[in-house]
Amino acid sequence: MFEVQLANRSDVAYYAQLNIGSPAQPVYVQLDTGSFELWVNPTCTTLDPSDQEFCNAVGFYNATKSSTAVNLQSNKTLNYGIGSANITYFKDSIALPGAASAMSAVQFGVATSSRSQFSGILGIGYGLGLTTRYPNFVDELASQNQTKVKAYSVALGSKDEGEGTIVFGGVDTSKFAGRLATLPIVPAADSPDGVPRYWISMNNMSVTPPSGSRKMYPNSSMDVFLDTGSTLTLLPQSICDQLGADFGSSGLDESGFYPVDCSLADLSGTVDFDFDGVQIKVPYNEFIRQSSGSFGQESCVLGITPSESFTLLGDTFMRSAYAVFDLETNAIHMQQYTNCGSTPAAIASAADLTTLEGKCSTQRTMVPGTGSASEPSPTDSSSPATGTGSSSSSSGTDPASTEPAAASGGNSGSSSAAGLRRCSPAALAVAMVVLLALI
Repeated sequence: MFEVQLANRSDVAYYAQLNIGSPAQPVYVQLDTGSFELWVNPTCTTLDPSDQEFCNAVGFYNATKSSTAVNLQSNKTLNYGIGSANITYFKDSIALPGAASAMSAVQFGVATSSRSQFSGILGIGYGLGLTTRYPNFVDELASQNQTKVKAYSVALGSKDEGEGTIVFGGVDTSKFAGRLATLPIVPAADSPDGVPRYWISMNNMSVTPPSGSRKMYPNSSMDVFLDTGSTLTLLPQSICDQLGADFGSSGLDESGFYPVDCSLADLSGTVDFDFDGVQIKVPYNEFIRQSSGSFGQESCVLGITPSESFTLLGDTFMRSAYAVFDLETNAIHMQQYTNCGSTPAAIASAADLTTLEGKCSTQRTMVPGTGSASEPSPTDSSSPATGTGSSSSSSGTDPASTEPAAASGGNSGSSSAAGLRRCSPAALAVAMVVLLALI
């Protein structure tokens, strides 16, 4: 079991540290549950100056400086919703921060060139036999006995906390209350795109304004997949338009966003996502994206974009959920995110996930006007935490400590053996490019 800190870059992307090679070379990669492969070494020189600063801070892998590196002499192009990477496959040792020993001969890509990518990407979707012809990172963790089960849990943390964690092979019961709801992953053959992803069935959506009068959205029952690699949430146009109207937006602007009054982020309303056995309530301040222009003018948009062909729940949803991705029983175990400390523990069996009890006695309640949350109480002696910090040690430069103007070009993008990921229609591409310029 390994708990790894996730560095949050401007609420747009989340990064984990890997130590690659012998001796170890620290490299940060974007965490992406929507893709399947690991690659490193983005091309920084073609980016804007502020983006180059961030790109150069993530760290680079030099195979010639590793005694355990093996060039497989095999090339591939990974296409993303935004950008791409041309890679050569290598095998080398890889260790997570704090690991007593490294995994050996792990296959990954080393980019020879990339387009619109500000870091490498750690794809932690399905792997061998489903989307890749080799064991991917999650496969290797289990097969090399780094974890007892092929599962991991994700807590991106709130905007105010500014960081998150991923626990490979374990669960942090101080990040939720009650029991986790078990949601079967929709089989690829029955999914919207026919690709093995973390598709789950959503029953409906609604909004609960500060007045408490909940409004349900018709036709909001659909399959969605959970994607930490997407900044925004993609929903059908009709639902996006209704949400925009309910937040007082005049509609999509020329950049593909729904502009809203920034004062709404201070209110205590929520956007609610209902699944079998659990409702995830996303506070207004997490659902609204805020940014400052070049003259210090604040502007705000909803954290959604319309898509008729693809629906996914990105970071604007994921920050409010605690999700365990269980690749052994093909299920997502989910509950409302909260934070009453840090008690990560290994999972001995996937069956244990259905009986775990969260240590937090109450779920997260947003405080109007502050954008912060009231602290829930732990039900045992675990100490309250101010953030979602990791117990893992971290060396090298934290890329989130630099504040460039743009975010990871890997957002909303992933590749699979089936080809180009279809979660990013033209409107999203335009919207994301503008968003990156605003942050």
